[in-house]
Amino acid sequence: MAGIRLAPEESSDLIQHQHLQLLQQQQQQQHGGREVGSDDERSVAADSWSIKSEYGSTLDDDQRHADAAEALSSAANFRAASDYSSDKDDSDTEATMSMLGLQSYWDAAYADELANFREHGHTGEIWFGADVMDVVVSWTKSLCIEISQGHLPNHVDETKPELVGQDDKYLSNWSVLDIGTGNGLLLQELAKQGYSDLTGTDYSEGAINLARSLADRDGFSSIKFLVDDILETKLERQFQLVMDKGTLDAIGLHPDGTVKRIMYWDSVAKLVASGGLLVITSCNNTKDELVQEAENFNLRWIEMAEDPNTPKDQKTHRDPPFQYLNHVRTYRTFMFGGSVGSRVATVAFLRS
Repeated sequence: MAGIRLAPEESSDLIQHQHLQLLQQQQQQQHGGREVGSDDERSVAADSWSIKSEYGSTLDDDQRHADAAEALSSAANFRAASDYSSDKDDSDTEATMSMLGLQSYWDAAYADELANFREHGHTGEIWFGADVMDVVVSWTKSLCIEISQGHLPNHVDETKPELVGQDDKYLSNWSVLDIGTGNGLLLQELAKQGYSDLTGTDYSEGAINLARSLADRDGFSSIKFLVDDILETKLERQFQLVMDKGTLDAIGLHPDGTVKRIMYWDSVAKLVASGGLLVITSCNNTKDELVQEAENFNLRWIEMAEDPNTPKDQKTHRDPPFQYLNHVRTYRTFMFGGSVGSRVATVAFLRS
């Protein structure tokens, strides 16, 4: 919200809860659904939404963009429409979609959040809410420990917390990259769990300034923060754990989102070390859609490797780079059209 500074007591509770509530409320209203308890099918996309695209989209595109645009805008303290165009209606989802996919929008949003931090000490938005962040952190921690112990979690049973025990020593060996880190709070939570080699990147310099300021204030000055665009990354190292909480969603809202999503997978494939994990959290894709998108990327990867016309410097090995490993099964769910779905999906992929 340009030009408006919210005191912490006026904004904290609202910002923290509205993102998670909004998408579920919208979908329940539009599909006449009701909320239900979680089960092993909660990430399944509703058949009534099924429209396939090349890179894994199964939800109706207009509805997807409307839901995701409004949800993402709430999560980022959506700037008033008058800041961009006085004659645009708030329901113009195409314009909203374009804004949320542009760096200029996020630069302005984080400029506001940085000013709020300097004036009030406000940390800014906890992306997807604190409860989702807590689930992502604890679930990812369990995965990393199991892998460090030589175990691969199966695709049915939930990761077992009893395996964690006193094994936090394993986490210090994991190098972590958070792409689209925003205010960097996810990395702070990972640091509390025992991770020590932590890096956060964002293409918005304002986000990085905010993340550094918060980390210094909260005693996490060892976390490294860098200005970097995942689609044109300048990073020259690989990481054992790459986290994405909402970045792929925002990329997909760009007017050229389909192309940029392909660029995204090209980049992350270079950043995740062999045997490492890519963990994606999304409010705009189901588990099955994210898995399908990774499989489509794998096919394209193999085609490039087998194509004799591919330049040698672009040649890849023939093994598919990403394998679905597991997904969070504990998010609250809702029912619509006779199917059960979740407003958030978190999926882990293993790098070959």
